[in-house]
Amino acid sequence: MSPITIVLIVLVAFLAGMEGILDEFEFHQPLIACTLIGIVSGHPQEGIMLGGSLQMMALGWANIGAAVAPDAALASVASSIIMVLALQGGNADPTTAITTSIAIAVPLSVAGLFLTMIVRTIAIPIVHAMDAAAERANFGTIDMLQILAIILQGVRIAVPAAALCFVPAEAVTQALQAMPEWLTGGMAVGGGMVAAVGYAMVINMMATKEVWPFFVLGFVLAALSELTLIALGAIGVALALIYLGLKELATQGGGAVGSGDPLGDILNDYE
Repeated sequence: MSPITIVLIVLVAFLAGMEGILDEFEFHQPLIACTLIGIVSGHPQEGIMLGGSLQMMALGWANIGAAVAPDAALASVASSIIMVLALQGGNADPTTAITTSIAIAVPLSVAGLFLTMIVRTIAIPIVHAMDAAAERANFGTIDMLQILAIILQGVRIAVPAAALCFVPAEAVTQALQAMPEWLTGGMAVGGGMVAAVGYAMVINMMATKEVWPFFVLGFVLAALSELTLIALGAIGVALALIYLGLKELATQGGGAVGSGDPLGDILNDYE
């Protein structure tokens, strides 16, 4: 890689690390991080393909209570760099490079939890220092410490990204070529299941008896080859507006808050 490419990749990794905490511009999301790294490295199409595949898997990742989700930022950045190195080696097939990167992403996301634990442990004295500054009403110090803590999150991803950039591209290509056919075939099958796993995790969290008909309708409409993605998006927006309209109608008709099931509330009003 050229020095400029390495600097741009490290910059994207730094932003992804910070956004893993800020959640403002979503740079840590696989679709955005992989696409940006693909653009700065000269492989935008492969970056979008990798990011789209990983995004389907990361849909079900969420921090719930004390349980911390796998690190999407490190998984996205590191797998993108590995894909770029494999493609720059000259002998790696794009499909193989993307599939292998998807398989590597899950272990990398788990490894990112260890880095997150280290950074959050370091942040503990920073929080105590902010408490002390708050007692003195020193708001400037609070701001600087806050910025320092966020920078640490960016460094958490930028340092591994910089280290990966100096791995010889030929070494990555040779490693991919040394894989047996049964292993690459298994990775291809596993990569194809990523989207299904991501959807299943999301459905498991949000599925209720009220929204199941919409899930079923969506899968049926997606099977129609005549419908484009724009058409499916328009249908989804229309269904969402219909649902919100029914919910508002149920609330107004019954004069109460409603049960959260707009169709059921309307039926109850007419009984």
